[in-house]
Amino acid sequence: MMEEQVFGAGGKSRRTRSVWEAMKRGFAGRCPHCGQGRLFRAYLKTVENCDECGEVISHHRADDLPAYLVIVVVGHIVVGGFMGLEAMTDWPSWLHLAIWLPVTLLMSLWLIGPVKGAVVGLQWAQHMHGFGGEPDTAETHPELR
Repeated sequence: MMEEQVFGAGGKSRRTRSVWEAMKRGFAGRCPHCGQGRLFRAYLKTVENCDECGEVISHHRADDLPAYLVIVVVGHIVVGGFMGLEAMTDWPSWLHLAIWLPVTLLMSLWLIGPVKGAVVGLQWAQHMHGFGGEPDTAETHPELR
């Protein structure tokens, strides 16, 4: 953990948090603060508080970013794989569908949880959405108006 001081809303001093460490912990499904407690209580439902350190997780706002990131990653892999096989083989369309539809579905379901955890870790490390001790307000977040 870095010890550098930064200033948040209202001029409050706070310590910088390691973005990569927090995202790595979140990707592994662990609390971005301590790395010990569980981040999820169900498939994509985050815990209210970390069981180990007590960090409040419930106010994160991952929203649609994890889904967008999964679409980008899976889309590049599937389209690249499809195009490569299409160039090397003469398979019929039904065979491509039989391969790439399940690959797309399984990869998406497998990646969405870890990616959401990494986004929550990013928000925690950047002191976003209440993770810095300041509540979201209409002044700091116009979308709340």
